[in-house]
Amino acid sequence: MSLIYVNDLPKIIPDYASIVLFSDDTTLLVTDSNNKDFNININQSLTSLITWFNSNLLTLNFDKTHFIEFRMKNYYQLQTKVLYEHKVISNSTETKFLGLIIDETLSWKQHIDAIATKLCSTCYILRNLKHIVPLSTLRIVYYAHIHSVLSYGIIFGGNSTNVNKLFILQKKIVRILSNSGPNDSCREAFKKLEIMTLYFQYIFSLILFTIDNKHVFTPNNEIHKYSTRNYTNLHMPTVNLSKFHKGPFLSGIKAYNHLPGYLKLLVKDMKCFKISLKRFLHQ
Repeated sequence: MSLIYVNDLPKIIPDYASIVLFSDDTTLLVTDSNNKDFNININQSLTSLITWFNSNLLTLNFDKTHFIEFRMKNYYQLQTKVLYEHKVISNSTETKFLGLIIDETLSWKQHIDAIATKLCSTCYILRNLKHIVPLSTLRIVYYAHIHSVLSYGIIFGGNSTNVNKLFILQKKIVRILSNSGPNDSCREAFKKLEIMTLYFQYIFSLILFTIDNKHVFTPNNEIHKYSTRNYTNLHMPTVNLSKFHKGPFLSGIKAYNHLPGYLKLLVKDMKCFKISLKRFLHQ
């Protein structure tokens, strides 16, 4: 019933903004390259929202509302003020959005730290379980409580400089499952347990993301009609920001373009493609 109640909310948002609705969580997105226009637009958007709230007998809770301004790592001159009738909405350096902790510079450090804390707790559980349950059960626990956590949102933070912390914990967990010593190599253990390393998991997720959203990518054969070696590859746009270059859009293009031809031909049969892709990554 609540979804029907807020169904018309996006219609009142101006063209320079957009809104994301999920269950009882509402997020307003405003972008502008000009700081002055940005301040004006975000406050006008807030006014439109509160007008809609008042018309529907709702009240905005200013204590539970905050905004986050995304910025470059070395840019600190933030002077954005969001207020309505002298009530100020506080600024935050990070926020939790659909289970992902997003910080203002998109470093994903806080999100990775939160995952690392979960994995440390799981290590303790696995150490106690491995003495009373078979390996097959331990693998079920792994995929339910570790693989699912590592996989969620990995296309965003998998390229972060902080992600190696999670890989170290993943190797620690694999050693527990395989009864390996703390200094033993995990390479064969990953293969035996049929578990992808974190980095292979990242590449695997990137490729699936690219294939599932292929309509937003442009193949080279739509850019030119020359029959070159990379004719069927996805077009790699030129970008200046390293943050965007490391993001899932360009990283997905690079991962997909590095696939061998026989794998690209299997894309129409996704089940067969996923199996073949996992084998290819384990090679």
